[in-house]
Amino acid sequence: MQIGDIVVRKSYGKDITFKIIDIKEDDTEKIYILKGINIRIIADSKEVDLETVSKEYSGETDRIFNSRVNDVIKKVMAGRVDLKRVQKSPKIVPTKELVFGRPGKILHIDGDQNYLEACLKAYKQLSLDATGYVIAEKDQSSKVIDLVKIVKPDIVVLTGHDGMIRDTKDFLDLNNYRNSKHFIEAVSALRNYNSSYDELVIFAGACQSCYERILDAGANFASSPNRVLIHCLDPVFVCEKVAYTNIDKIVPITDVLENTITGTKGIGGLETRGKYRQGYPKSPYVN
Repeated sequence: MQIGDIVVRKSYGKDITFKIIDIKEDDTEKIYILKGINIRIIADSKEVDLETVSKEYSGETDRIFNSRVNDVIKKVMAGRVDLKRVQKSPKIVPTKELVFGRPGKILHIDGDQNYLEACLKAYKQLSLDATGYVIAEKDQSSKVIDLVKIVKPDIVVLTGHDGMIRDTKDFLDLNNYRNSKHFIEAVSALRNYNSSYDELVIFAGACQSCYERILDAGANFASSPNRVLIHCLDPVFVCEKVAYTNIDKIVPITDVLENTITGTKGIGGLETRGKYRQGYPKSPYVN
């Protein structure tokens, strides 16, 4: 087996599809480092437990999550609130055709190139204005402010890989997590730059991240309340709900979580004001 091969773990019922990203050797055997194709997980395995599969293969967990992704996208697009409505006044009778709007702008910083590409594709599919950068988790706190000054986003996503040390008993000790402390440092930097939860909306975390400490640092939304694996597109669906909710409304947290793939076990957060701004009239010179 080689780096880049697509594999499944036999002992887990071949439920999740992985890519081999590294191979470590000692005196007796090889250990393969694996990255989930759809799930934000890094794992390791011995060769005897691995089986190569085609790029088109989907394990049971993959199929369930992929089906959920398709359902959520259809639901979002079909149920999106009619945003072409304006308040009537005695002097102006607005028409739907002349109303326009601007959803919140998104800056997505991800520690993984493949996950970022999947997210940017989904943002485009959902008609969201998103700019993405691949930055290692440990470097996000030192670079995020400069990127915010350039992009001027309404919503910032900080994600990548994370995970707990095996047999962890203290779930609030950051030393027991792979990258939670880096997400917390980046969130803290953002809140020192802009302390308003309404002006700058922050999503932070990855699989099994220290949810409570990330929220305490200043995030509006975080993963993972039950320390479960989250889907790579979970941040996208959180952003969609916030970006397309009018600024005069508070986004119900239950509505935000309803459209995520992993739900309340994977994502949680605080009540947050929407970022959609309506305009009238629409320019006749813009399609």
